[in-house]
Amino acid sequence: VQLVESGGGLVQAGGSLRLSCAASGFTFSTYTMSWYRQAPGKERELVAVIRRGGSTNYADSIKGRFIISRDDAKNTVYLQMNSLKPEDTAVYYCCAGYASWGQGTQVTVSS
Repeated sequence: VQLVESGGGLVQAGGSLRLSCAASGFTFSTYTMSWYRQAPGKERELVAVIRRGGSTNYADSIKGRFIISRDDAKNTVYLQMNSLKPEDTAVYYCCAGYASWGQGTQVTVSS
């Protein structure tokens, strides 16, 4: 299993970013995919989940601002992040099947 995140960066509060996670080494379309984040000094937390078939769940802290999606033809999962807040600053990780992790991508939101 290989997961490679991209799309992180520095953005002002109120801005948007789209994270991508390119997957390989497993049958992507059959896996539940998720995004987690970890801020400095805090535990890793679940941000969003998308299951086989497309059903989703979101953490309350980002509901209405972030959208998770997947493209099974491209073996890629996305996280569209809108109306970003400084408290969204964290390393964002892609996860496959709640067991395999990418290396993470830094998102920094300035006030």
